This record gives sequence, C-alpha cells and structure tokens, in this order.
Amino acid sequence: MKGFVTVKVTLAMLMAAIVDAKIYERCELALKLERAGLNSFKGYTVGDWMCMAHYESGFDTSFVDHNPDGSSEYGIFQLNSAWWCDNGITPTQNLCHMDCHDLLNRHLLDDILCARQVVSSQNGMTAWDSWIRHCYGHDLSEWLKGCNMHAKHDSKKINS
Repeated sequence: MKGFVTVKVTLAMLMAAIVDAKIYERCELALKLERAGLNSFKGYTVGDWMCMAHYESGFDTSFVDHNPDGSSEYGIFQLNSAWWCDNGITPTQNLCHMDCHDLLNRHLLDDILCARQVVSSQNGMTAWDSWIRHCYGHDLSEWLKGCNMHAKHDSKKINS
C-alpha cells in the first residue's frame, strides 16, 4: 500500500508540473532571456541561448529526455540529472542544488540560474551538443528577427 501511495504522489506532482508547463513563442522567450541578463553573459548572445533551447526542447518547459546512461535531461535547456539536478533516481552531482522536476514548469528563473552555472563551467555552451551542431559559427540573428530587442547578435567563438 505504501508503494501505491508513493506512485500516486509522484504522478500528482508530474501532472501538476505538466499543467504549469509552457511552450514559449520565440519572441516571448527571447525577451525573457534578455531581461534575465543572458545577452552577453560569458560572451554568448540571446541568439545562442535561443538556438540551443530550440534544438534541445523546442522551447517546451515540460520536455524530458532519457539517455542511454540512465540519466535524464529536463526542461527548456535540457539540464542533465547526473550533473545539474536531482531526479531522485540518477546518481547526481546536483551542482545546481535543485530538484529536476522544478525545471518542468513555466517559471524560468531556476532554469536560467542553473543554465548560467553550466555556461560558467569550463565547457561554456559546448556543454550542449546541439549548440555545437546547430548554433556555433552560424548567423543567429534570425532567432531575434522581429522581436523588437536590443540584444547583440555576434556569437562567441569556442575557446581552444
């Protein structure tokens, strides 16, 4: 009976997270990221963040992806449970000191704070394979086109 109650509570928490989830529109997200101070953070533009978030989650805050190593990635920036958050399943470093399920709602402050920590690590945005494949070295101005922003468009180069 105790196991059943645990399953019910877990399902209720996941359903609450899904209800509060959001798929952001491009300009809406770009403005939020700019207001959160991500433009020029560690030399990366809002375009870098937008491109990465698009290829990681499609701007969907509820997106969860499961990896072959048993870890999972959570939220709009796909933060990994082995390193950045605790999902209660995967052994973790939990470097952002947070529950992974807190990354699955429309409230982006915790996601942004954790993603800033990822980018502040020695890997910068190369921590995301999608950024390397789809964003690095590309014209990222399209991500901000028509958004009425003052963000700079020049992307940072990868440090060797």
